[in-house]
Amino acid sequence: MKLHFDDFIYGSIDGAVTTFAIIAGVVGASLSPGIILILGFANLFADGFSMAAANYQAAKARNQFIEMKRKQEEWEIDNLEEQEKEEIREIYKKKGFKDELLEEVVRIITSRRKVWVDTMMKEELGLIEDEKNPLESSVSTFIGFNLIGLIPLIPFMIFILMKIDANSEAFVYSTISVMASFFLVGMIKGKIVKKPKIRSGFYTLIIGGIASLVAYYVGYGLKILIQ
Repeated sequence: MKLHFDDFIYGSIDGAVTTFAIIAGVVGASLSPGIILILGFANLFADGFSMAAANYQAAKARNQFIEMKRKQEEWEIDNLEEQEKEEIREIYKKKGFKDELLEEVVRIITSRRKVWVDTMMKEELGLIEDEKNPLESSVSTFIGFNLIGLIPLIPFMIFILMKIDANSEAFVYSTISVMASFFLVGMIKGKIVKKPKIRSGFYTLIIGGIASLVAYYVGYGLKILIQ
């Protein structure tokens, strides 16, 4: 099974943000480290599975839609040949082709059925077929969500194993580790989409930081209201 890095990055960012948001909210409410771990791991598996399932359904639906459109184009080529040739002619006329060159382009494209269908799919419908397997996409999302989402929980796990009751200290280490994760994931995302890596790292870091601050102050505010 192949790992798809775009889906991995998508899951990683969401996993880190949501898990750390839960941690920030619980710490803001001054609840115990045990509750942090329970809610954190519940989020990892439940939300991670939900994201992966949604990604699977979306990828599968897109593949089915593209396949339906391909069959439709094949039928039109088989039953409305001249009309479809005229559509190819109009497409390439708009691109600047004319006279003999235009007719030669039309002849070459329409002489090969697969090329003809592919051209209609891309130029007329704006659809590019994705060879990604929906199952591989969903697994990549799940792995990214759980692998990166686990990072902010590690300091609390270590403190509990060492029987150290210091939520604030664990939260500091958790904050540092998740901020580094945000930045690293953002840099990887920047490399994949061919954008400046440092800028992409800071952008992801800012988004994650804002989500975390909101969760922390919501938890802190609820604590004051309850008390």
